[in-house]
Amino acid sequence: MSTTRHLVNRQRRLATVAAAERTATPPRRTGAPGSEPHRPEAAGDTAVTADPADSPDSGDLSGEPEKEPAAPRGWLPRPTIRLPAVLCALTVLLGVFAVWSFTAAAGLNSDAARSNTALTDISRTSEVKGQISEAVGAVFSYNYAATAKSDQAASTYLVGKAVQQHRDMLAEVRAQAPKQKLVLTTTVTESGVELLDGNRARLLVFADQSNTRTGKSEETTYAAAMFAVDAVRRGGSWRISAIDTFTR
Repeated sequence: MSTTRHLVNRQRRLATVAAAERTATPPRRTGAPGSEPHRPEAAGDTAVTADPADSPDSGDLSGEPEKEPAAPRGWLPRPTIRLPAVLCALTVLLGVFAVWSFTAAAGLNSDAARSNTALTDISRTSEVKGQISEAVGAVFSYNYAATAKSDQAASTYLVGKAVQQHRDMLAEVRAQAPKQKLVLTTTVTESGVELLDGNRARLLVFADQSNTRTGKSEETTYAAAMFAVDAVRRGGSWRISAIDTFTR
């Protein structure tokens, strides 16, 4: 009798445990295509217990920090270059270059200012302006009936490469003058001394030109000109050594 009651109680306990396990089992999830379906753990399967040594929290519980493994011999750590340090170095270099450039430019300007006496030597400046204005008016005026005067002016006021430059500039006038009976007159209206250094000078010249044809019907045309001339002082007189018409 007691044996029968024992078996009945055991079956009840097993049924209660089975019902509890079914209630605690989570609903079956539908896996993605190709994934392995959930397989309930069968009776007799051995549960895998994680090794405490494999846990990231495991280790020496003494409170001492874990030491990193030592680097192998012959290994050198790679230096790390940080962007702020690079920018700081570039800023310093640019600053040094700017200071050097400013100092060099100031030195050059001061040297040029000391040698250029166009603003300080008033009498010399007036002298070169007057003589070069006269020279320009003479060499850039031409009369078909008095060509010797133009040639004399060129030999008097021109030196260096200005001789050939003047010849090239008046070549067309000389060719057309006899046929059209041309009279070219040049008058300097204003001039300024840009550089005056000893016996050298550079001037900016503004001039008016009139071109008159004295043939059957007299006709006169007017034009304005602007150019620069280099001048040198020889034998007490200023002469034109180069002509710059600002054309390339």
